[in-house]
Amino acid sequence: MHADEAEIDAGLVRRLIADQFPQWAALPVERVPSGGTVNAVFRLGGELAVRMPLTGGGAKDVDLEHTHLPRLAAVLPLPVPEPVAKGEPGGGYPYPWSVCRWLPGTILPPDAGVAAPGPLAGQLAGFVNAMRAADPAGAPASYRSEPLADRDAGTRDALARLVPEDGVDVPAVTAAWEAALRAPAYAGAPVWLHADLSPGNILLTGDGRLGGVIDFGCMGLGEPAVDLIAAWNLFTGPAREAFRAALAGADGRGVDEAAWARGRGWALSISLIQLPYYRHTNPAMVASSKFVIDEVLADG
Repeated sequence: MHADEAEIDAGLVRRLIADQFPQWAALPVERVPSGGTVNAVFRLGGELAVRMPLTGGGAKDVDLEHTHLPRLAAVLPLPVPEPVAKGEPGGGYPYPWSVCRWLPGTILPPDAGVAAPGPLAGQLAGFVNAMRAADPAGAPASYRSEPLADRDAGTRDALARLVPEDGVDVPAVTAAWEAALRAPAYAGAPVWLHADLSPGNILLTGDGRLGGVIDFGCMGLGEPAVDLIAAWNLFTGPAREAFRAALAGADGRGVDEAAWARGRGWALSISLIQLPYYRHTNPAMVASSKFVIDEVLADG
């Protein structure tokens, strides 16, 4: 997927575990199929997961998660990854890496979405509300902390790289992006964000409830509209409206039209940039991006 991507397989993980954490050397190691773009994930025995950054940029998330996830876990209403050990470069692998507790669950298909306004929308809104309410003292800036307008050049570049085979209505999408840019900018204090509430990061229980949220590599402070991307990443129709209704705005009075428009713009921008980048390397990301683009147009 990336020009500078490290080569990682189960054999490398076994060697690193045996060298650095011999207490786990006898546990089986199995790669977890994933559409993720930042880490290769391996199951270590029945209770642990190993996260191996693919690039140097992803390696920066290791310290971020070990520092801040325990703090956030104490105030969040859902299970999140629990870091238990930090690995060092070795065996030809150049980056730090993590061992976390395994969280059970299944993920949504990247292009399905949830239409029925059942418990998932309310649970995820509760998670977002709790993130926003967490103490911001000492928190870093989110990976997605810039104003929406700062993404204009990158988004228009992505629009220019779309091809007919992508199946995107470029004039309609361009109009939707420009409408989002016209929304009033956020003027409040930054809040804690997950900043990547996408299908692969939401764990579901067997009865379709929300069982946990994973992959906090984008977390940090930013404007609340960033986590509204879940409205178009995960939901359709009535479920999207249920998610919005259950959210508390920065002023405690819900999500206003300007914030909703910026959230729609964030979802659109992220998906447009992902689509040409992963066109030939990550089918899950392509499917998710197309789903979001269609939902943004349907909701506009």
